Amino acid sequence: MNPYQNSQRWKFALLIFAAIITATSLIYTNYLVKNLSAAERTKAEVWAMSTRNIFDMPDVNDEFTTFIYAIRDSLSMPAIIADSRDSIFYWKGLDTSRTNISFQNEIVMEGTPMPKYDPAYFNRQLKIMKEQHPPIIVDLYNGESWYIYYKDSSLLTQLRIFPYVQLSLITIFLVIAYTVFNSIRKSEQNQVWLGMAKEAAHQLGTPISSLMAWVELIKAKFNAEDDPLIDEMGQDVKRLEVVADRFSKIGSKPVLEPHNLYDVVQDFVNYFRIRVSDKIEFVVAGDRHVEAMLNVPLFDWILENIIKNATNAIDSTGKIEVRIEENIVREQIFIDISDNGKGIPRSMFDTVFQPGFTTRKRGWGLGLSLTKRMVENYHNGQVFVKDSEIGKGTTFRIILKSSLVYEPTKI
Repeated sequence: MNPYQNSQRWKFALLIFAAIITATSLIYTNYLVKNLSAAERTKAEVWAMSTRNIFDMPDVNDEFTTFIYAIRDSLSMPAIIADSRDSIFYWKGLDTSRTNISFQNEIVMEGTPMPKYDPAYFNRQLKIMKEQHPPIIVDLYNGESWYIYYKDSSLLTQLRIFPYVQLSLITIFLVIAYTVFNSIRKSEQNQVWLGMAKEAAHQLGTPISSLMAWVELIKAKFNAEDDPLIDEMGQDVKRLEVVADRFSKIGSKPVLEPHNLYDVVQDFVNYFRIRVSDKIEFVVAGDRHVEAMLNVPLFDWILENIIKNATNAIDSTGKIEVRIEENIVREQIFIDISDNGKGIPRSMFDTVFQPGFTTRKRGWGLGLSLTKRMVENYHNGQVFVKDSEIGKGTTFRIILKSSLVYEPTKI
């Protein structure tokens, strides 16, 4: 199985599992909130009835009166009693340092702190209560009616926001954990890449040296200094040496030097075109004079990976064009590599650079992943799929920093 697809399936499964946990938490919390809200409304109704009985009962101090007062005072959430005109004449559980009763004509004991007369505060609280719950209407014996308003207790309010706080904390924890573990995993992958690359370069060193000696021996023994076939063999052996040098450079900071980009691209294309089908046309176009900071062996590897993918995307006859343009304002160089092959779906523009992703039956799916590493980490550039259309072709764009600095013209 493609390891990238397997990874994607695991991520999708974990996402579904997280969504189920989230939905379950929200549903259960909502269930508790509804039950607690119903219980609080029942308490408000009992408080309303007990308050009415206190107002209606004779002023007798007995056990029943004490019991009614205890029931009324057991209410834990704020409440207001108002008439049909929203005139407030009784309240409970609000700020005791404020009042809606004027003390102008009241006799206040000396030393007793006087609450602040603030009817606007009670009107705001009444508005909040109206928005939260419908009123409880209590009919009095004289034909009038009370409208009892109340708002959620602090416990119910906290319970409403608890799942969101909980999920936020879990999300933060998961993001931090994912970042840490992903960093550790990438570090381990880098160590594996480095070890494999160094070992590959070491293993290639001896047979390459032997092949170079055999080529020189063939030239001397058969007087084949100018034989084109022997020259091509020598070129391939040198190419193997370059490949070994590439692997030896992975994990270490390469030396970047200014090079004419057009010449570097043209040299690679000249080498590559005779090793693929002659039905594929290669074109190098654009600015011939731009310079960029390059490590040529690694940059050749970048071109090889992209152009090899382009040749694989072409069924039989086709064209591959490498166009070089310079953006003087941004001091950047654009290298567009276009083909008229099968194309890439837009949903896979980023996916193609993932390690292990491949659409071929044979292959490791590492070429474009290495390309992205070499462009971004070693050449401080960018590489991405600029454009693609199924059945018409694909364009990859590489962005490099120009080695030439342009000074603005003074007028």
